Amino acid sequence: MDIASLLDLLTPAGQAVLDEAAAADVSEDGLLTTASRLRERHDAGLVSAALTQVRLRERAVAKFGPDAHRMYFTQAGLEQSTRASVAAHRARRFAAYEPSGVTLELGCGIGADLIARARAGLAGEGVELDPLTAEVARANVASLGLDGLASVRVDDATKESPDGYATVFADPGRRTARGRVFDPRSYEPPLDTVLDLAGRVPAACVKVAPGIPHEAVPDGAEAEWVSVAGDVKEAALWLGDLAGDVGRRATLLSSDAPLSSDTGSGVATLTPRGLDDPDVRPWGRYLYEPDGAVIRAHLVAEVAELVGGGLADPRIAYVTSDELRPTPFASAYEVEDVLPFSVKRLRAELRRREVGALTVKKRGSAVDVDRLRRDLGFGGRRTARGTGRDTVRGAAEMALVVTRVGSDPVALLTRALPRTPPSAARPGV
Repeated sequence: MDIASLLDLLTPAGQAVLDEAAAADVSEDGLLTTASRLRERHDAGLVSAALTQVRLRERAVAKFGPDAHRMYFTQAGLEQSTRASVAAHRARRFAAYEPSGVTLELGCGIGADLIARARAGLAGEGVELDPLTAEVARANVASLGLDGLASVRVDDATKESPDGYATVFADPGRRTARGRVFDPRSYEPPLDTVLDLAGRVPAACVKVAPGIPHEAVPDGAEAEWVSVAGDVKEAALWLGDLAGDVGRRATLLSSDAPLSSDTGSGVATLTPRGLDDPDVRPWGRYLYEPDGAVIRAHLVAEVAELVGGGLADPRIAYVTSDELRPTPFASAYEVEDVLPFSVKRLRAELRRREVGALTVKKRGSAVDVDRLRRDLGFGGRRTARGTGRDTVRGAAEMALVVTRVGSDPVALLTRALPRTPPSAARPGV
């Protein structure tokens, strides 16, 4: 899609084609027929742009919920955009900052964070280098009725002066034609350049990749890792007056936290407590797998304290305890057996227990999970709908955890327990 095609979609005629396309079959099987039928009455270029948008909107629902059907996307813009729940969480932190004024956003993409802050009542001005992406962001701001609070212009973020703005939010590019970029020096613009710009205002936030090394976090900043429904999505550096005094935190969000939410419900945050490394102890009755954001933030000791446990191996982030304590910061499993790793023995045990659905997890092990499933007799069988688990004949469900203690490979036969949602966490925990 180019700018001309997007502008055509925004006209009344374009909106009519877009509505018609949205009501048609755009699946892989029906797309060709739908396109042919629409092209009998509409311009072929307009039909192509409308069908592209409808398919992108369907994909975008996972990130933006119902808003996706009113928004506009490019494929790259959708892939790199902030999901609505994360943007809303960040907007709440900006809204809690007392000084009023306009936020300068460097690299606003398709406008997800700009929109979230506008919905929180915060004025913002987005700068985007790519003209098409900037036009998409303008269309999204207008479509959601927020053009009175947010604006977008085409410019080079590295040439911006943040003077006169209350706060800065920056989202440097972390993808190139070769794929994702992990070295902060290879961001576009480089992280050091962005931090220099952001450091010229009293308060700022810079979005970074979840894999950012801790040594790349500047002194005085707060690094926050965010996961949604158990998956780590991104990280951010909070600077100046927006930085807390904790240094780092892990934040867990519910998958259904809406973009417009201003309540903070469905959020749990874990921060350092100055703890020593967890005790090393034998396997207990329960195994806790800390959330990925917790691991990234180096807060496994805090989870061990919360559940009254320790580590079976000091270098592997599996916490074990004899107590079952609800926590949103880790998934809990009841341990039924701990065995030396042996495919033959595991296969016999799974058959004896009549296991019909098996989830395989590993940490600290070089085992190939797909091959292990096949070796255990699960690979190539039918998959339980919606579970992602291989199934064989039998009614029981189990989780096989493959790890090691020291140099010894071990396998734990466990049963997954219901996970505590973030909304059940105590405030400030």
